[in-house]
Amino acid sequence: MEFRFGGTLVTICEFCNSAVARDDQDLKLIGKVAQLVQTQSLVQIGSTGSFRGKPFEVIGRVQYQHAAGGVWDEWYLRFPGDKMAWLAEAQGQIHLTFPRQIRKRTPVPDFEDLSVGQRIQYGENDLTVVEKGVAKAGSAQGEIPWAFQPNADHIYADLIGHGGWFATFEYEPSGNEIVAHQASVGRIVQPDELGIESTGWATAEQSDVVQVAILALNCPHCGGPIDLRLPDESQRVGCPNCGSLLDVNDGKLKVLLSNDQRDVHPVIPLGAVGKLRGKDFTVIGFMERYALYQRDVFPWTEYLLYNPDDGFRWLVCNDKHWSFVEKISPHGLEPSLDQIRYDGKSFRVYDRGTAYVRSVRGEFYWKVVQGEKATTADFICPPQMISFERSGVGKTSEINVSLGTYMTVDEIEKAFNLSDLRRPWGVGVIQPAMKFPVGIFLTWVVFFVFIVFVHGVAGSMVGPGKWLTKAPDEGILVLAVIGISVVPALMLLLKYNHEVTRWKDSDYSPYASES
Repeated sequence: MEFRFGGTLVTICEFCNSAVARDDQDLKLIGKVAQLVQTQSLVQIGSTGSFRGKPFEVIGRVQYQHAAGGVWDEWYLRFPGDKMAWLAEAQGQIHLTFPRQIRKRTPVPDFEDLSVGQRIQYGENDLTVVEKGVAKAGSAQGEIPWAFQPNADHIYADLIGHGGWFATFEYEPSGNEIVAHQASVGRIVQPDELGIESTGWATAEQSDVVQVAILALNCPHCGGPIDLRLPDESQRVGCPNCGSLLDVNDGKLKVLLSNDQRDVHPVIPLGAVGKLRGKDFTVIGFMERYALYQRDVFPWTEYLLYNPDDGFRWLVCNDKHWSFVEKISPHGLEPSLDQIRYDGKSFRVYDRGTAYVRSVRGEFYWKVVQGEKATTADFICPPQMISFERSGVGKTSEINVSLGTYMTVDEIEKAFNLSDLRRPWGVGVIQPAMKFPVGIFLTWVVFFVFIVFVHGVAGSMVGPGKWLTKAPDEGILVLAVIGISVVPALMLLLKYNHEVTRWKDSDYSPYASES
């Protein structure tokens, strides 16, 4: 066993999975690490590349176990001069960060003082806390540039800023306190920015890695067939046959909650592949959720989508209205306000409340449970919605912000090669506003000007020796204006009713005083 790089403190034996640390004089066995969970990562130990013209080599990896289930990989990159960087992969995003010394002029906030959604200034970076919590250092591979301990608590806070800036603060116990011991800052990057030259980041056609391998199993409760499309990443499975909620452990299924008796029928089948935004997404999970308001239940359904390159997305169906949902940065967005701005648009608050999980089918990348709840806030600017969800498990809490964009039933049918999906009857929350041809209103202006002009000309022709002996009847002018205004007025009335109906279930309706 050897340490190849000067900046590493721990190496993992590739034969027996033992973690060995070194000090100034000797080597020390610190324990065995668990087997790595196989993930969809395309980067490997030994991959080489470059970032902003500087070459690097991937020398190590730590795999963390999230409190809500699932794992994420943190890869260690060695640059010239034994300088290190961290490359983290989670839910389709890649974070490249570099360590920064903690100084008095750039102190790291105390762990207990941080809260998700909080906005802080760190050096020159304006950042928002998106997650704080405690994970487990589950497994490792290669050489590690810090004192890795198997199964040790990993206390952290993740922050994000404008322009893809990303930071992680790491903490450790010190007596009765939790103190900061590491800060790293970088940004979210794309694979092509890393210039990987070997054993990684290949396209699906170029790589031997199987992107979505299907593992055929049987439900331990009813014996029915279950196909796992992400067997290495899925943490919970809802049996499509009997509705039992199952835990996934090393490809084995364990019954957590048996026989969900609800008659659940996803209108898009699990395993269906659809082309959305020009890319193929596989439906791997289906979830029923609901909110309670004044004893009324407001249900909706969500479909979990997966693409090997882009990670996870969602399709949401609310009262037969559909939307495509993707994760966005929460930085600069304040859910406590009545209006927020995003991408140059103004979004108005529609509702705030609590969402509950009623039923699940298929696979999920976290340990979802029936009854799981999240605090929500929705803001709309049709045809889009920004949704905030705050949730927590134990000492870990996080905020997720997503952008939903309206899709028609025809678009869903075309994407998944379906037919006869049920059409919506009422107005959807983010259904596009009614639009009418501008020519109709321009035509009204032309006719109005013409009528007034004719009336004026006719008035000037009244008098002795002129064409008319009696002034035009004002009532005729009024009736003419009313006649040409009927169609535009009806259109404006329909548009107004459309907007009032959109807001009918909201406590924040701008039309509330008029109803």
